[in-house]
Amino acid sequence: MLPLAGGCGGPQSTLDPAGPAAGAIATSWWLMATGALAAWSIVLVLAALAMRRRRRLAPASGRRLILAGGVLLPSTLLVALLVYGTLASDEITGERAQAGQVVRVTARQWQWEFEYLARDGTAQAASVDHLAMPLGTMVEFHVRSEDVIHSFWIPRLGGKIDAIPGRSNVLRLRADRAGPMRGQCAEFCGLEHAVMAFEVSVLEPDAYARWLRDHAINDVSGAGR
Repeated sequence: MLPLAGGCGGPQSTLDPAGPAAGAIATSWWLMATGALAAWSIVLVLAALAMRRRRRLAPASGRRLILAGGVLLPSTLLVALLVYGTLASDEITGERAQAGQVVRVTARQWQWEFEYLARDGTAQAASVDHLAMPLGTMVEFHVRSEDVIHSFWIPRLGGKIDAIPGRSNVLRLRADRAGPMRGQCAEFCGLEHAVMAFEVSVLEPDAYARWLRDHAINDVSGAGR
């Protein structure tokens, strides 16, 4: 079991969440996996009992079994998942949280450009294929593309969102833990799709402020533009 458990970690593991959105998604996955395992186990037990029985079920018993296993059980599981998904939607979307940093993300074949916006909306720093995030701060990403459709995804922080030419999509993520993280384009975008990855650094507030100064637009001479 230990070698299998090792597959649940790593810089791109959705089952090793480092933020509230990814945590809610991982919990949903575990609930669905547990429910599916329970339903599968029940089916196997009933199949084993049916093969061992020497007499057939009475018609009324058969109808009750079909009603319980074919209607009540799946309906209960689906309603439970619907209720949980509705309650967890705020954590996944981050809609009600106040964003402390806005980052403009531009995808192109074959790289990611990140521009860190000041409060007045101007870009104060920039980086290419390397995203920096302040620890414990909600970050709002404005995601767009300059050529084809890409998909912005940091598995340990949350869900993915498409980067579409001519449109800016918004995604909010918060990193509550530091550690190795990696983002990836999750939409096949051409021959070099596999190289469209980026590193993610989660920094303490003071270190993040220094990072912004070190990557100020004047110092990078418009790198990635």
